[in-house]
Amino acid sequence: MLLKSITLAASLAGLLATATPASAAAPKSSDEAWPPGNCQPGTFCVWPNWAFPAPAPVETPSLVTSSEWSGSVPALTYYNYTSRNVDMEYVYTWPDGSTSTRTTCVPKGGNIFYLPMAVTKLNWHEGSCPA
Repeated sequence: MLLKSITLAASLAGLLATATPASAAAPKSSDEAWPPGNCQPGTFCVWPNWAFPAPAPVETPSLVTSSEWSGSVPALTYYNYTSRNVDMEYVYTWPDGSTSTRTTCVPKGGNIFYLPMAVTKLNWHEGSCPA
């Protein structure tokens, strides 16, 4: 009887262990905080406005590219719909006219800037993005 209880407990633990990773899997695009909206698979998109979910974003992007890029576009929302990580360079212009430039690694998915920025460069990132 004890052996049967231990076997049952081990089986239940095995089921729970396999169920946990499935529930922790990445959400589908419709469940994301900032879904791809009108950004097509294989492209990196930038929008000049905040694009709120459901069904955001639907506005015209300020940038759509499937390759490395440089220039300057206004940015408040972005989405990486490529299979690669992207190093995105962006610039903030302070009220006094000075600027601050930063680069961040963007994995697949989207996010927003809380202040108006200008995206100035996109390069493929080798390897994974730092945590």
